[in-house]
Amino acid sequence: MPAEPVNCDPPAGQARTPTRWRRRLLWAGMGAFAALLAGLLLLNLLPQERQLKQPLGPLSPVDSPQFRREIGNLLGPAVVDGNAVADFQNGAEIFPAMLAAIRSARYSVDMETYIYWSGETSRQFVAALTGRARAGVRVHVIADWVGASRMHADVVKALRAGGVHFEYFHALRWYDVDRINNRTHRKLLIVDGRVAFTGGVGIADAWRGHGDQPDIWRDMQIRITGPAAAQMQAVFEDNWITTTGQALLGPAYYPQVPPAGDVAVQTVASSPEGGSENLQLMYLMAIDGARRTIDLEAAYFVPDDLTVAALERALQRGVRIRLVVPGRYIDSEVINDASQNRWGQMLRAGAKIYRFQPAMFHSKLMIVDGYLTLAGSANFDNRSFSLNDESNVNVFDRGFAGHMEEVVERDIAQSKELTLEQWRHRPWTRRVLDWLSALGQTQY
Repeated sequence: MPAEPVNCDPPAGQARTPTRWRRRLLWAGMGAFAALLAGLLLLNLLPQERQLKQPLGPLSPVDSPQFRREIGNLLGPAVVDGNAVADFQNGAEIFPAMLAAIRSARYSVDMETYIYWSGETSRQFVAALTGRARAGVRVHVIADWVGASRMHADVVKALRAGGVHFEYFHALRWYDVDRINNRTHRKLLIVDGRVAFTGGVGIADAWRGHGDQPDIWRDMQIRITGPAAAQMQAVFEDNWITTTGQALLGPAYYPQVPPAGDVAVQTVASSPEGGSENLQLMYLMAIDGARRTIDLEAAYFVPDDLTVAALERALQRGVRIRLVVPGRYIDSEVINDASQNRWGQMLRAGAKIYRFQPAMFHSKLMIVDGYLTLAGSANFDNRSFSLNDESNVNVFDRGFAGHMEEVVERDIAQSKELTLEQWRHRPWTRRVLDWLSALGQTQY
């Protein structure tokens, strides 16, 4: 006779203890994972301790020796004489100038960028960078892991196969997930330690052209030739060491550079890991040192209360303030909404606001009293002031400042002025969205 099957079920009314414990362990594991995610989110997004809390008070004028001494000692690298400075407007001018500099390299090329997307512009830079690497030039590239997320794997493969030392900044790794919100927003190109570029441009086709069409971004880049290039080399190397643990030294990176002109330049960098308040302090000093005019172009204008108060004090002193911001073409609805929430306060205080019309507006520029020009990668918001790695240059020269004022005039000619009455008559839904967006953007 066949054996009767063995009944493995527990008696009626008796629970399956192993199954019950498995379920408890599963729920406990899911709870622990959720708590971990919540903790990481808090580490990245909770407000950071702010060092700047009080107004700076009266400062000497930006064109005074005292102002230059203060900003030169307080913000790190000294103001360096003997430079030549040039600007390039939009991709049609920017990319040819950068590519020409790369192709002229004899010893080293170091590039750091937030955006590096695949496309024709990417292919041109790959060809130029690998061409110099194959010729024996030492080529290093850092791309931000988030900003370059649209960069195809074959682009990275081509760079590395061509001899370029390529690295991602803050790629996602388990041991530094608490820093995932810290990105490098710097846009740097240094060639032979003698010529350096900075500005807002990304290595992507979105910047190709003249910045006069909806799908082509309006932007600018500054080229420094002379001793101040060494300061920008040091800024690049700071993140290269952070990323790789390798120092880049020797005359290929820090040569003896003779004067190339008569312009004084200072590089100012910031990072949450060191000097996180440098850029906001730089802007506050420039604003409080203004006596006549401030022209400000800001792709993202979301200042905190301390910075708005400084702008209001400048207006009360009789300083003319003109602000150029994006118009209908934007790449971030939330930041644009937060920016609009601040416009009324500025308009009531007497500032003029112009909304750029032809294209997405991505310029980052401030000119004070026709003498001091501030330009680089930093936006006028708390992300740039507190969370990102950024780099700007201060140019002390009336001739260059006058030229950049002409650039602002051309942008204003392609903009529509916003009045206080127009701002007040926004729909109530728009007001609520603006307020909520500003609440989140100013709380880092």
